[in-house]
Amino acid sequence: MTTTAPHDATTHAVTNQAPPLAPYDAADDAALLEGLRREGADWAEPDIRRLGGLAGGVEAQTWADQANRYPPELRTHDRYGNRVDEVEFHPSWHSLMRVAVAEGGAASAWADGRPGAHVARVAVSLVWGHTEAGHGCPVSMTYAAVPALRKQPDLAAVYEPLLVSRVYDPGLRVPSTKRGILAGMGMTEKQGGSDVRTNTTAATPTAEPGVYTLRGHKWFTSAPMCDVFLVLAQAPGGLSCFLVPRVLPDGTRNAFRIQRLKDKLGNRSNASSEPEFEDTVAWLVGPEGQGVKTIIEMVNCTRLDCVAGTATLMRKALVEAGHHTRHRAAFGARLIDQPLMRNVLADLAVESEAATVLTLRLAGAADRALRGDGQEQAFRRIATAVGKYWVTKRGPAFTAEALECLGGNGYVEDSGMPRLYREAPLLSIWEGSGNVNALDVLRALGRSPSTAEALMAELAQARGADARLDAATARLHAELSDPDGIEGRARRVVELMALVLQGSLLVRHSPAAVADAFCASRLGGDWGHAFGTLPSSADVTAILDRALP
Repeated sequence: MTTTAPHDATTHAVTNQAPPLAPYDAADDAALLEGLRREGADWAEPDIRRLGGLAGGVEAQTWADQANRYPPELRTHDRYGNRVDEVEFHPSWHSLMRVAVAEGGAASAWADGRPGAHVARVAVSLVWGHTEAGHGCPVSMTYAAVPALRKQPDLAAVYEPLLVSRVYDPGLRVPSTKRGILAGMGMTEKQGGSDVRTNTTAATPTAEPGVYTLRGHKWFTSAPMCDVFLVLAQAPGGLSCFLVPRVLPDGTRNAFRIQRLKDKLGNRSNASSEPEFEDTVAWLVGPEGQGVKTIIEMVNCTRLDCVAGTATLMRKALVEAGHHTRHRAAFGARLIDQPLMRNVLADLAVESEAATVLTLRLAGAADRALRGDGQEQAFRRIATAVGKYWVTKRGPAFTAEALECLGGNGYVEDSGMPRLYREAPLLSIWEGSGNVNALDVLRALGRSPSTAEALMAELAQARGADARLDAATARLHAELSDPDGIEGRARRVVELMALVLQGSLLVRHSPAAVADAFCASRLGGDWGHAFGTLPSSADVTAILDRALP
């Protein structure tokens, strides 16, 4: 005769586990709020604080999880065999998009005359990005499309009022019949990637002035359900920029044949596609042969968003790590009270603040540059590429270390940390990988001496505040004064440029504990090769008190 052992409730008791983080305030970030005020967008603070509660709320965090667990699906044909080339998204994707557009995360800053409008938009990204990153792609491209489209005033008059709308109106219809539209871009092709001048997509003029037909295959076009796309193609006069709508003014579908969706490492909620053009109708934007020049402002805008996206991932990962270590005990004490864990968290906090402060300085430069400030235009030109190179490079290592703070709990999908880890490498690849951006910095220095002057003027504002910063600035001067083999040293030079720039900003704007730890470790060399190796002089308690909500 067998007997069943009585149920032992103790084996099912949950102890020593952190409670869910949500709800929390995603805007509870001193570096973010201080930067918002400093860069001229203090008027946006009430909305940013309100959005912080929404972003960290249970509902929005659930949307983020669902949008990634149920990725978009391609539907090439309808039930009758008609070609439709549509992508279907989970309802949570649409919920995320609706808030992002309504809160000004897309292109509405272009219609806002207040100083700091573009800073406020970046702050929206830094806060709302605590949900998930994938839907930020079409939001960013919509913002970036406006300055490029303005190179063709007749097209801008039709489409810009719809791009700057705060209404998310999904579905493929004639753009002029919608309350708001989204924009994407199609630049890279399989044989060239970042070398867009090798594009083979051909643009043939029609009898109608300014109207062409395209034939070719794009390799990586994200968010294919956007309403319009800015596309590069070879016209008779050379590589040119074109506007391609998904639905033509007469209501017919333009030829936009989606061959497949990419099976990506991360960014799973966002559809990235390979569209094929076959007699696809397109409108010329800017002069023939000036495609790169026309679209370069779009690239500058999206590069800033790559920096902001990485800063957001860092902040979100740090908040998750801090929350877990506050509630988890090991070896007789809470993790957050263990000296070595405190060093790790403080090191991450310093890196996160440096990324956030630089992001907001770049946003302020963009805002003032777009309003005609020549000095800020020169600074923006070089500093955005510097920030894109360095901050996005730090993302994968940062998210991996933050994930490790959760141990095995961080390695399972339910924690959300694997999603952050998979997302981080994309931001270094999108809009030019590390080499492309490092070489672009050298190109800017060579073509426009005013960029170096603007950067040095920025650094001069912190002269004398920290000896380690001054010494690093002198090393930078020496590097830039030695042109021999500088292309092979490009990463080394741009890394130093980024660290000196971040150090100068922290010395001027952040508490002494943060600035001192950054200068001692990143500039003074009193640091290891992994996070958690701050020197014993670092005021870890002050850093953590500031950084963790």
